[in-house]
Amino acid sequence: MNIDAVVDDLPADVPELLELLSDTHPTIALAMARALDRAGSPGLRATATRLLEAIADDSLLNHEVDAIVSRARAAQPVLERWTDSQIDGLLLDIARAFAGCAEELAEATVAETGMGSVPDKTIQNRFASLGIWQSLAGQTAQGALSFDADRQVMEVASPVGVVFAVVPVTNPVATAMFKTLIALKARNALILSIPRQAARVGERTVGIVRDVLIGHGLPADLVQSVKRRGRNVTRRLMRHPDVGLVLATGSAPLVEAAYSSGKPAIGVGPGNAPAWICADVDFDRTAAGIVASKSFDNGLICGAEHNLVVDDCAAPLFAEALMRHGAAILTPRETRRFTIGAVDGRSGSLRREFVGQSAASIAAAVGIARPYPIRLLVAPATFPASDSIYQSEKLAPLLSMFTAIDEDEGMTVCRALLEVAGAGHTAVIHTMNAERVRRFAREMPAGRILVNVPGAQGCCGMSTGLVRSLTLGCGTFGGNSTTDNITYRHLLNVKRVAAHREPPADGPLPNAH
Repeated sequence: MNIDAVVDDLPADVPELLELLSDTHPTIALAMARALDRAGSPGLRATATRLLEAIADDSLLNHEVDAIVSRARAAQPVLERWTDSQIDGLLLDIARAFAGCAEELAEATVAETGMGSVPDKTIQNRFASLGIWQSLAGQTAQGALSFDADRQVMEVASPVGVVFAVVPVTNPVATAMFKTLIALKARNALILSIPRQAARVGERTVGIVRDVLIGHGLPADLVQSVKRRGRNVTRRLMRHPDVGLVLATGSAPLVEAAYSSGKPAIGVGPGNAPAWICADVDFDRTAAGIVASKSFDNGLICGAEHNLVVDDCAAPLFAEALMRHGAAILTPRETRRFTIGAVDGRSGSLRREFVGQSAASIAAAVGIARPYPIRLLVAPATFPASDSIYQSEKLAPLLSMFTAIDEDEGMTVCRALLEVAGAGHTAVIHTMNAERVRRFAREMPAGRILVNVPGAQGCCGMSTGLVRSLTLGCGTFGGNSTTDNITYRHLLNVKRVAAHREPPADGPLPNAH
C-alpha cells in the first residue's frame, strides 16, 4: 500500500485535528509534524507546514495569554490595601464616567452589532453603572462579613484574585460594566473577553474604566480586555493556573467549556420564560407590562417573557388587551408566512438577521401589517408546537401564545416549556391567588419566580427586590452552579473562623458506636 497516497486522501480536517493535538499534547504533535515534513508526498508536506505554523502560532498564543494574566495578577494585590469606602468611591467614579457616555455607547453598540434599541440600551447602560453601584455601595466585601455569637463563627472575605469573564454579543457593554463593578468591589482583577462583533465598543468601554483607574493611582491592568479572540484563546484563559474564577455569559457551548475547564466557574443558561396569565388579573395592566417587557431592547433580554400561557376563558379578552398596547396577534396564515420568511429551516430558530430587530421591521420584512404601530408579534400556538421556534427562546419581540383549560394544564404547559429550553432561568405568573403562586413556585424548575411583574425588568432586580444583576444563574435545572442573581459575593472566597465552643447544656452528642 502507498501510505503517501492514503494520507493525501485524508479528510481536509486532519490538520485541524493535529492542531488540536498540539494544544493537548504539544510534544507528540511537534514530532508528528517533523515526521510528516520529511515525507515525500506533497500532501504530507503541506499538512506538516500547516501544523508547524499552527504550533508556532500556538507558542505565541501561550505567551500572550501568560502576559495578560501576569499583568492582572501583578495589579490585583494593590486593591487589597484599599478600604470598602475607598473602593466604593472608585466604583462611583467608574459608574459616573460610564453613565455619562450611556447613550453614546448605546448608539455605538447598535451600530456595531446591528442588534437592539438605542433608547433601551441607554437605560441598560445607566442601570449597569449607577444602578448597580447603588446596590454595592456600603456593602462589606473585605475583612469580617459577619459574626454568629451563638456559634462563635466569623465569616471573613478574601478575593479570588484574577477573574476571567466572557460577555455576550447581545448586551456586551452593559454586561462588561456590570462585571467590572462586581469584580472590583470584591478586590479582584478582571480580564474581559468581548465578542468580535462588539470589539470596538468593548474597547471603548474598557478604556473608560482604565482611565478612571489611572486617575485613582491604580494600575490600569486591573481591568483588561483580550485583544486576540477565538476559542483557543478563551479555552486557555479559562484553564490558566493563575485565573481564580471563570464568569461566563454566552452560548451553551461556552458555558459548558467554562465548567469543563478545571477552574471554579459560574455560568448562566438561556432563557425561555413562560408567563402564565390567569383569569383573575387586570388584563389591560398585565398586557401593557408584557408588551413593554418583551419589546424592550428588541427582545434581547433573556429573562423576558418568551411564551404566554393564557387561561382559556380569558384568552379573547387578553388578546384584545395586547392589541390595545401594540401587539399584532398573528392569524394562522400570517404565522405560516412568518415561519417561512423569518425562521431558519435547518436550525428551527430565528434567522440571524432578525435577532434583536424591532417588531415593526420584522413585520414589514415578512409582509405583516396593522393599522397601528406594531411593538410586539404574538403567534398563537398549541403545545407541543409544530415549529420549534414557538416553544423555545426568541431573542426578538416575538411571543408564542398557548391556552390552558384549567390550572393543572397551565402548570403542565409552563413546566414543559422550561424543559424544552430555559430550565432554571425565569418563570412568570400573573394571578391574585396566593395558593396558585405557591404551587407555581413549587413546581417550576426556575431560579426566579416573578409574580405580577414584567420579566425583563423583574428578573434583574430593576423592578423587584431581587439582587440587581445582569448575570442570572440557572442552578442544576440548567446545568449551572447557582440559581442566584450573581453579585460581588460570588467573587469572594469566604473563610470561616471558628472558636472553641462548650458542648450543649444537656451534654455531648451520643457516641455513634
